Amino acid sequence: MRIDDALLNEAKAYAARNGRSLTSVMEDALRQLLNRSTETVDRPRVELPVSGAVAGPKLTWAEIKELMEADFVEHQLAKMAQCGGRDADA
Repeated sequence: MRIDDALLNEAKAYAARNGRSLTSVMEDALRQLLNRSTETVDRPRVELPVSGAVAGPKLTWAEIKELMEADFVEHQLAKMAQCGGRDADA
């Protein structure tokens, strides 16, 4: 087996810092890798709503723009209130 020198040196340093053998560090790393790949297989599939889904809101582009503009105005007013009425961008 060939291992990149820099990676091997990092593993050795890790083992030394943690009072472990290099073999135990390598075994744990390999176990974690193998367990991670089986964990992803065991996860249930998640269905995410997409645009146009029955459960989602149906907004036109104009309605989205209007909501964004209202949110922007609300945000600017809040900034002005925090600044005591001064220009929020100053």
